[in-house]
Amino acid sequence: MTDPFGQGPLPWLRSSEQYLDDTGRAVPWYADPDRGRSTRAPRTADDVHRQIKGFVSNGPVAPGESIDFHITVDPPQQFLVDVYRIGHYAGHGAFKVTTSPRLSGIVQHPPLTAGRTVSCHHWWLSWRLQIPSYWSVGAYVAVLTTVDGYRSHIPFTVRDDRAADLLLVLPDITWQAYNLYPEDGRTGASFYHAWDEEGRLLGEHDAATTLSFDRPYAGSGLPLHVGHAYDFIRWAERYGYDLAYADTRDLHAGRIDLTAYRGLVFPGHDEYWSVPMRRAAEAARDRGTSLVFLSANTLYWQVELSPSPSGTENRLLTCRKRRGPGRSALWREADRAEQQLLGIQYAGRVPEPHPLVVRNADHWLWEATGAGEGDELPGLVAGEADRYFPRSPLPEHRRRILLAHSPYRDGGGVPRHQETSLYRAPSGALVFASGTFAWSPALDRPGHADPRIQRATANLLDRICKRD
Repeated sequence: MTDPFGQGPLPWLRSSEQYLDDTGRAVPWYADPDRGRSTRAPRTADDVHRQIKGFVSNGPVAPGESIDFHITVDPPQQFLVDVYRIGHYAGHGAFKVTTSPRLSGIVQHPPLTAGRTVSCHHWWLSWRLQIPSYWSVGAYVAVLTTVDGYRSHIPFTVRDDRAADLLLVLPDITWQAYNLYPEDGRTGASFYHAWDEEGRLLGEHDAATTLSFDRPYAGSGLPLHVGHAYDFIRWAERYGYDLAYADTRDLHAGRIDLTAYRGLVFPGHDEYWSVPMRRAAEAARDRGTSLVFLSANTLYWQVELSPSPSGTENRLLTCRKRRGPGRSALWREADRAEQQLLGIQYAGRVPEPHPLVVRNADHWLWEATGAGEGDELPGLVAGEADRYFPRSPLPEHRRRILLAHSPYRDGGGVPRHQETSLYRAPSGALVFASGTFAWSPALDRPGHADPRIQRATANLLDRICKRD
């Protein structure tokens, strides 16, 4: 599994910063495999040898609270944890906020399996980090590095209950849905894949129906598509938007007073939603809070969350898809099509990037972008795409407009089209859906940034923040 925009092992960090190994020698962040590796240069740990892998056993934490890291190290040796906050930071993309003391690593027990469900909830606690009261809320990455130079990552979120203009909702449920840990050819499973006894990768029909949050992310330890959220964060913090942070499990659990925000921003691929998540988003819209969806294939599968074996809430994620008893897990087949919230809905995959074709260019969203009617924005329809479905119900609205209509061909060569939607709900809330994976990368990713999308997004958020 790879990100369709291919960011490499460290999509969140652009700095040329080096770190000191245990000999005091400065070494680069990671060794380019095409240039050879020294014995001390950091290398990405893998899921077969598990040189260093870990996860956190609690969800978002507030300043003043603690977060627990469970880490396995093979062979046993000392390691460090460097903690970074994602942001613009003069273009570096992240800022180091702390480093752990030198920690003693142990080989934890192999993951437990129950059917296709893989869990590491039995791993011993490796490090407890007390979050200082002065830390800023935000998206963080813990970088784990062994003495012999292997590296892995653990993302986590720091949030509080303060009011802000915008609440950024990180799609941790969808991140877990795609998590194939461990990618070892034997036990790993996601909602898309699993392995057979001969190490062959099986498809969706044989994949897991229940996943555990108590395990590392596969590969480098960063979730698939995580860069889409980080693209938005870097851009939004660069231009000073007032952001609060949460995960989708916060939305599910009702831990957030959504009336404290003028808008909710869903910055990345956000495919898997529970019933409480949807109810919360709809209730927020109906009370006047705007919703901004900057990807495609949002709100597609319906999921359930349940406690872990130890009783910790929302640590198991279930999606039966089209298997087993009961109705389909597709929202649209449960008579609640995603279009009733988004204004558009999932149309299919886009095998090769295509231009986004501007429509209704005289609308305020396109103001000062330089985009004219019918202009083509190269590469902006990519990954997956949404469109308006005439036979599916629309949400109640005062006004509604489509701001792009972009033809492309699917994997079978069949002509399709993508659309971008905006409507104003009866409450006055704006609901925007980009209808493409490429919108967030167009904000701040090298090789993908587009000033017209940057300006259009600013037009949207400025209007929401000013409650125009």
